[in-house]
Amino acid sequence: MPFVNALNRAIIPLTAFILTVAAMLLGTINYWFWLLLLFSAPLIALGIYDWFQKKWTITRNYPVAARIRWLFYDLRPFLRQYIVEGDLEGQPYSFEARNLIYARAHNETATHPFGTEQDIYQQGYISVFHSITPTEDPDLSPRVIIGNHQSSRPYSASVLNISAMSFGALSANAIEALNKGAREGNFYHDTGEGGISPHHLKHDGDLVWEIGSGYFGCRDRKGHFDAGLFSENAQQKAVKMTEIKLSQGAKPGHGGMLPAAKVSQEIADTRKIEAHQDCISPRGHSAFSTPVGLLEFTALMRELSGGKPVGLKLCVGKPHEVMALMKAMLITGIYPDFIVVDGAEGGTGAAPLELCDKVGMPLTEGLILVRNALVGAGLREKVRLAASGKIYSGMGLAYNMALGADWCNAGRAFMMSIGCIQAQRCHLGTCPTGIATQDKWLQRGLVVDIQAERARSFHQKTLEALANIVAAVGLTHPEDLQAHDLMAQISASNAKSISDVHTFLPRGILLDAPDETPYANWWHAAQAESFKAKPDLAEAALQQAPEHS
Repeated sequence: MPFVNALNRAIIPLTAFILTVAAMLLGTINYWFWLLLLFSAPLIALGIYDWFQKKWTITRNYPVAARIRWLFYDLRPFLRQYIVEGDLEGQPYSFEARNLIYARAHNETATHPFGTEQDIYQQGYISVFHSITPTEDPDLSPRVIIGNHQSSRPYSASVLNISAMSFGALSANAIEALNKGAREGNFYHDTGEGGISPHHLKHDGDLVWEIGSGYFGCRDRKGHFDAGLFSENAQQKAVKMTEIKLSQGAKPGHGGMLPAAKVSQEIADTRKIEAHQDCISPRGHSAFSTPVGLLEFTALMRELSGGKPVGLKLCVGKPHEVMALMKAMLITGIYPDFIVVDGAEGGTGAAPLELCDKVGMPLTEGLILVRNALVGAGLREKVRLAASGKIYSGMGLAYNMALGADWCNAGRAFMMSIGCIQAQRCHLGTCPTGIATQDKWLQRGLVVDIQAERARSFHQKTLEALANIVAAVGLTHPEDLQAHDLMAQISASNAKSISDVHTFLPRGILLDAPDETPYANWWHAAQAESFKAKPDLAEAALQQAPEHS
């Protein structure tokens, strides 16, 4: 029995050895001999290596044969994506979603035959209450003015823009394609926290400069905020707004990550860091530590940028911290021009699995919470609100704008518009489409002019799809969408308006009667002077479940 097991384990190299010996004994030292030798010698050598190596148990027990497992393990994501998965099953983006993005990017038909394939009675299914009298002329290119009375240079933004993705995480060609597409389609391109590179500026697309905890592009040698460098860059014509990143959906509470293999000299020069070393942002900011400090930093950035709008971006976590920010606005009279809510389902680069899966509030809950905090504190008119997180369709735009967003940002959808195939190699630097890599050979496959046109086309066609939904509801501009225009399937036999599923606070109620709201504990625990909850109320605030129903 031990002999049989040993024979079974070494079957491939043993077979190759027997074939070679047989050829030699038979005297067939000719074409067939050399062919067999060419085939079997490497297998024999590999089998000997596997038999004696000590690192991998399975190949030590099953030389060569065990490597077939590794092959299929590597192929598994691709086989599932193209053969096994149903049209609606794939994650993070289904086959249907990817096809929709590709069709719009390539200016092909995105119509669907033979009716919906979705289960319209499934729990969580969202639909629109349409009108008997639809609008004939909806706005095909809706925009929103960003900038309150404290900004002297407001910006008119499209309701769909490119979300934050840094140069370094993305290649030079990808950045150029996205930026040129933004210019041609008249929408903005968020730089991500990696700084403003020459590739962001080459095609004159509108930029929102994101400043993270690493202060890349505006940092001193110790990694602290450099006001002079910031002012110099923020006042460039291409920069329309700046944005303070507090956290992001894929990895809230964790700094940005760029492995050493991606940190070229060009990226190092853009970020003001050392080349060929891991670039990991601090978990938090050194320029402020309290809600009041954050708003004072916001005011400083607005002043240094020459009066351009300044906003905040965060993935919502502890609700009392959002309330603390509202109280700080009321006390200081300093208002950010906008807040971007990033959902936990977002993310385009590398992130620890546990943070991806288990940390951060999903976009719907986070967006509603921030909307209610602003409205309940009487601040909504002063602060615009944006949504970011797995948005790729006209319905995604309509849904989030009905919940309270003024506009939406998309990251992975725009990556797919310029060729991303969801290979999920972003963190390895081996992206086969040349988008999330610094490999020059792989980048050459991405032709900037071609892919820029596809980004523009995706944007235009998605706004047209949004216009169709807005018209069906009987409206002209998506800003008029409300929660009661949407219906959610609660169960197979029960459906409700979204306005009945979630709580939407009336204006000023957190100031006048906070105890009448589900946010009472969070509001009372919040303090403008600290992001920590008040000691005597902390336990009650943390125990309150983040529900809106």
